[in-house]
Amino acid sequence: MILLSIQNVTKSFAMNTVLKDVNLTLQAGSRMGLTGVNGSGKSTLFKLIAGQMEPDEGTVSLVKGTRVGLLTQEADIQSDLTVQQELERVFEPQREMERKLRAMEAQMAGVEPGSADYDRLSKSYSNLLDRFERSGGYEWPSRIQGVLAGLGFARGREDSPARVLSGGEKTRLCLARLLLTQPELLLLDEPTNHLDLAATQWLEDTLRKYRGTVLVISHDRYFLNAVCDCMAELSLKRLTQYEGNYDQFSVKRRAEVERRMKEYKLQQAEIARQEAIIQRYRMYNREKSIKAAESREKRLEKMERLEKPVSEQKVRFSFEARRRTGDDVLMVRELSKSFEGRELFHDFNLHLRAGDRVAIIGPNGVGKSTLLNIIARQLPPDRGTVTFGANVDLGYYEQHQTKLHPDKDILNEVWDDFPRLELDRVRGVLALFLLTGDDVFQPIHTLSGGEKGRVSLAKLMLRHDNLLLLDEPTNHLDMDSREVLEGALEDFEGTILTVSHDRYFINRVADRVIEMSADGAKEYIGNYDDYLEKKRLEEAGQVEELSSGKTRTQIDKEKRRERLKREGAKALRQKLKAAEEDIARAEARIAELEAKMADPETYRDGGLAQSVAREHREAQAGMDELYELWEELSEAVAALDE
Repeated sequence: MILLSIQNVTKSFAMNTVLKDVNLTLQAGSRMGLTGVNGSGKSTLFKLIAGQMEPDEGTVSLVKGTRVGLLTQEADIQSDLTVQQELERVFEPQREMERKLRAMEAQMAGVEPGSADYDRLSKSYSNLLDRFERSGGYEWPSRIQGVLAGLGFARGREDSPARVLSGGEKTRLCLARLLLTQPELLLLDEPTNHLDLAATQWLEDTLRKYRGTVLVISHDRYFLNAVCDCMAELSLKRLTQYEGNYDQFSVKRRAEVERRMKEYKLQQAEIARQEAIIQRYRMYNREKSIKAAESREKRLEKMERLEKPVSEQKVRFSFEARRRTGDDVLMVRELSKSFEGRELFHDFNLHLRAGDRVAIIGPNGVGKSTLLNIIARQLPPDRGTVTFGANVDLGYYEQHQTKLHPDKDILNEVWDDFPRLELDRVRGVLALFLLTGDDVFQPIHTLSGGEKGRVSLAKLMLRHDNLLLLDEPTNHLDMDSREVLEGALEDFEGTILTVSHDRYFINRVADRVIEMSADGAKEYIGNYDDYLEKKRLEEAGQVEELSSGKTRTQIDKEKRRERLKREGAKALRQKLKAAEEDIARAEARIAELEAKMADPETYRDGGLAQSVAREHREAQAGMDELYELWEELSEAVAALDE
């Protein structure tokens, strides 16, 4: 069943047309993702669907009786009610029924059982109780607690007045209220903003199970993959629908653009061929040829001309390091930091080698950004040391762009940091970030978050640093800009340490993930999907670990020792000899790799330098495992000889 139908909708503001001939069909139960560059009209379309605006042309049709819930990015709650009370208002009908039930119980207590009044009250009570149960009258308190916990509200925060919440908390409160209300059509504008990874994953699970229909605007591509079964894109004032999640949409969109461009080029070639024939016929200047030329001209005039496919402008840039570092880039030892008596983290250790790409994840408030600020020398640690290796040039992308000067214009913000550059070079770099013409004279304080981010990225690109600290670099960037940033970082020959909640970004950029929590930090090899799989395996091993009181590693070692005890003497000695040969080969390979790492020629090819450094780390890890096996085999053989 079609729940929502939009036909030929056009919307303008003054002389600016935002939407033109937009058509959309949304089936009941669908989960649709809506994408488009900033300013393409996504939020305007939401307001039209929610009835907060009227289209200039066209129609927006919803199935009669459909309740629409809209989450905007600007939550302004000034209520004196507490968070708990705000959410309890959603269940006022159930609470009113409960009050009536209590009143009826009191009435029935004062009436003689078996009397007509008692029977009448009893029947009314039974009917009301049935309605109360069907409407979730017993469930709503636990539903409120579940939503508060899922969206990451700290324990005790439910008693705070709604008006004193931060902007992010107010948005989460609005989202909580919508999820509890359960409208038939849920319109969510960037719902994962202000959510940490755990809350985002909870929201994904909730929306997948949601009984109604969901239309969501999001730049979180991992979220769109997890939730959506169809997509729509607003581009150049028009909307195109696609089946499938974000990855499938991305492939289909590229194929669609390529198909349209091919058709356009073929038509242009045919038009040129026909015009050449017409010109040749006219050159003959005979009655027959002139008639043939006129006939072809009429057919050409009737041809429906295809528009040349165009796309939104895209950011284009790359990162280049002006020099290479030594193998050791950054050493963080026993780092600790507290604020106002609250400890954020303690005894944090990190070793970055050349070419490493490390992503730091964790809930809000564990000190991820503070850690980057300490490494960047913006904050002093309480304890511990930060040491940089040889030839390290540090570039720092700050999440909140506090280092930009609000009263400078864009051009001078960049040029003042690089005064030796020619004006044309500075303007050329800004143009790569879509900052052109008179736009470069806009003051920094008038820019959007995305525009400030692009200015900071332009400055970072010009620095040519070889160690990049990136704090939420994809915030405020549209999807195309995020993909360009990921491509630039993939090609970067230096070292990267990033804090991010963008799981799609982490998957493309990181080869190690560090999870920070209140209990400390834990490192996982691989990208975000690898991290999830290893967490799943850890959780699957919890029962065995808890029941035995031993770690998974200890259990695995003991099992291996038991297997070795059952081996025969000859087989054990053969395995010991093989292990010694493996160690010798591994040591020789490590020596070869270290010789390459000491050779300056290796670093002329950034890809080679990264692969050599990576292979060296893997070889060292493999060597540790070989020595463990050798020790166990040696113990087993020694036990046989006793």
